[in-house]
Amino acid sequence: MNQFNLSEKVALITGASGLLGVEHAIALLELGATVVITDVSEKSLVTAYNSLLNADNEDRLFCKVMDVTNEKNIQNVASELKNDGLNVDILVNNAAIDPKVQKNSVVETSRLENFSVEEWDFQLKVGITGAMLCSKVFGSDMAKKGGGVILNIASDLSVFAPDQRLYKKDGLRPDQQPVKPVTYSVIKHGLIGLTKYLATYWADKGVRCNALSPGGVFNGQGDEFVQKLTNLIPMNRMASKDEYHGAVQFLCSDASAYMNGQNVVMDGGRSVL
Repeated sequence: MNQFNLSEKVALITGASGLLGVEHAIALLELGATVVITDVSEKSLVTAYNSLLNADNEDRLFCKVMDVTNEKNIQNVASELKNDGLNVDILVNNAAIDPKVQKNSVVETSRLENFSVEEWDFQLKVGITGAMLCSKVFGSDMAKKGGGVILNIASDLSVFAPDQRLYKKDGLRPDQQPVKPVTYSVIKHGLIGLTKYLATYWADKGVRCNALSPGGVFNGQGDEFVQKLTNLIPMNRMASKDEYHGAVQFLCSDASAYMNGQNVVMDGGRSVL
């Protein structure tokens, strides 16, 4: 079990105020890691920090406002952490725009026919460029000091296409039906490519990179959607938000010391059908 001990490690999580970002922090704090949670929104970051803080981790939990699309900002955060004696050993690239599928206008803007280049650029800048920039800054430091771990949080949509039937709404014309937008699949597939690239790039420097692809996580979605999705999952249920703790702990610790460049898909079996 000593392989899971992270008491001498510093982990930084991007997009940490989101549903799974907080859970990743819980998982790493449980193993004794010093955890730096980051997000672009100071308000949501403070909320996440307060939800995580307790007497056991008050000297191991830090938060930094950070925009993953701004390389200078990332470099500044890295410098601030170093000045505080915190050298990042583990980077969890979790930041993403997760567009909720809904009818938000007369002409459904999630549909490819209506999807704007501006929205495409913005979502890719956060989800894939942000992961590259954070890996560039923090991964370079890991390579210089002799090792580290990068974990990219992808999705089961990194291995298959969205089933748009999940989002179909009665009473709407085909051209007004909401869909999972093109950006989500492109970003998650792209993260797997980035994972493989990084896995070989610094392998001789002791830096490993893997990806975790969660399936659908229950978070109060409507009954109709939940039923449609669970019908596609052999385990016949969505994931609970805390069910990825063990995978994150494994992938970020020496328990996975010989795993590199892999995409761990945890989706209740949906992708094997």
